[in-house]
Amino acid sequence: MVGSAQRGRRGRYAYVGSFTEAGGQGLSVAEVHPDTGGLVRLYSTDAVVNPSFLTLSPGGDVLYAVSETDEGAAAAFSLADPARPEPLGAPVPVRGDGPTHLVFAGTHLFTANYGSGSVSALPVRTGGGLGAPSAVLAHRGAGPVAGRQEGPHAHAVVPDPSGRWLLAVDLGTDSVWTYAFDPVTALPRPHHETPLRPGTGPRHLTFHPDGERAYVLNELDSTVTVCRWNASEGDLEPLGETRVVPPGVAGPTYPSEPVISPDGRFLWVANRGHDSIATLALDACGDSLELRAAVGCGGHWPRDLTLHPSGRQLYAANERSGDVTWFTVDPVTGMPRPGGSLPLPAASCVIFS
Repeated sequence: MVGSAQRGRRGRYAYVGSFTEAGGQGLSVAEVHPDTGGLVRLYSTDAVVNPSFLTLSPGGDVLYAVSETDEGAAAAFSLADPARPEPLGAPVPVRGDGPTHLVFAGTHLFTANYGSGSVSALPVRTGGGLGAPSAVLAHRGAGPVAGRQEGPHAHAVVPDPSGRWLLAVDLGTDSVWTYAFDPVTALPRPHHETPLRPGTGPRHLTFHPDGERAYVLNELDSTVTVCRWNASEGDLEPLGETRVVPPGVAGPTYPSEPVISPDGRFLWVANRGHDSIATLALDACGDSLELRAAVGCGGHWPRDLTLHPSGRQLYAANERSGDVTWFTVDPVTGMPRPGGSLPLPAASCVIFS
């Protein structure tokens, strides 16, 4: 349960991960202006190498980061002082290569390990610290795109809204792996693999607010796949695909992150090669998507896209230009309007508490 202090500061602080090996400052903290959404940097720490993706505990009092290195690790930070995160012990090896994503679900922290094509489950101790992995789930398979799909590459792990399932998106196998949580061990066990069109390269996934649709963003062919989600059976059914870049755009655009509005009317996508944020409108049931427009991301190579808890601002972490830009969302059209920018070298992820 989120305490009253946490509720009172919800959205007040932004936490930005970055690649230290590319000149980033590691984990940075910024204060968020309550009206404009503007960011002012307060603090940075390089206690973890390449904290490229971040997540919070359910109560918001602990922050977790991957260490995206060949060895692969995850780290926990206390947010007792939200403006100055303090490490809760040393980073813990995840027994997987190149973790790119992580999520807190049930009693464990899960990492998606891109290099080794696996998902690691790390028990969360009392106080929020991490233990050594209690399970590592290895994927199998490959795809047709040379140089990118020679083997499995787990890129994201997402719990479904019911809390009964864990979905792992694998770019290398062109599929989404569904795991059921064991009621005794609280660990995931393989349930089903949903194949997507070969060569799409699925990267990330987000659920519709009603919990009955999921949107899989495909990195290798710049599409989003709409899926029906059956939480009672743990079944993901692909329904169709929609392009996330305007017609006539040439070359790869490597979309990175999908974000859905709280009312389920809009889906936004960050496109790296195109350096844009695409706005897609959803129909009433969430089955049909229409690309409305794509606006500049305000920098180069938007690796992450995040919606402020208020729903009023979008934030793009532009890795190669080294900044986080923010946009005010038009509540009627869903279109993002540029607001400002905070320089942060090699920025890769933004979350809010």
